[in-house]
Parts: sequence; structure tokens; C-alpha cells
Amino acid sequence: MPTTARAAAASGSVPEVQHLPPQWEPTEVRPSLPLGVAVLAVLIALLGLVVLVSGLLFLLNEYLGTAIPSQLLIVHQVDVIGAAILVLLGAVLVGVATALWNQEAWALYTTVVVLFLGLGYLFFTSTITVIFLVFLLLFVYLLAVRHHFF
Repeated sequence: MPTTARAAAASGSVPEVQHLPPQWEPTEVRPSLPLGVAVLAVLIALLGLVVLVSGLLFLLNEYLGTAIPSQLLIVHQVDVIGAAILVLLGAVLVGVATALWNQEAWALYTTVVVLFLGLGYLFFTSTITVIFLVFLLLFVYLLAVRHHFF
């Protein structure tokens, strides 16, 4: 212990600090949004909106009758429960797209899992087509840019 500190401790007084460094405040550092993730988020949002609107139009046509003409329906071969599932799925897709845009890790891993399940389905049903290759490229790309998410 330095002599001045010993002397201050022995006398019972605490030495006065003349200068304190500025208080540290954390800053939010967000990595930039990769272009591929932005495009993917927009495409997922558009798909989600189409699914959401198709379910809503069917439900409105079912319950309001002539208020929504049947020519506007996107899906025709679905029942009320299927249309409600479409509305829910569309809302979930819009939510995942928003979270991807905001670079949230749970959205990245949700998208990676869905792509992996799609790849498995396409592989085991022997339908290796362009869609399989697109899913594979998106899967690898999202794993490559995962450090941009937090």
C-alpha cells in the first residue's frame, strides 16, 4: 500500500479523488443488414401478406356473402378452418420478416430451420429441382451471415 494511502487509512479519512474518467455508457452497435437478408425479408413479407389477404378474403366471403365477390378470392378450395390457418400463417410470416429485417437471431434460426425442413422434404421425396437449389443457397447464405444477427 502506498504511504499516502496508509497515512489516510491510519488517520481514518478517505483521500479525495480529484478527477474521475467519464462514465462509460454502452452504445448499440448494429452490424449492417446484408443485402440478401433484406431481399429475403421483403420476399417473406410479401408472401405473408398474400397468404394473410387470401385467408381474410375467403373468411369475409364466407361470412359476409355478397360483400366480397368470389372473383376476388385467391384460394377457392379451402374451408373456414383452413382459411383461419392461412390468416395465422400469414401473420407469422410477416412477423418473421419484420424480425429478419431487424436482425433478430430467433428469426434467423427460425428461417434456417424452415429451410432445412424444406430441403429434407425435397431431398427425401426425390424432387431435387431449382427450388431445392434455391433453398440450399439460402440455407448456406443465412449460415454465412449469422454474425450480423444478435
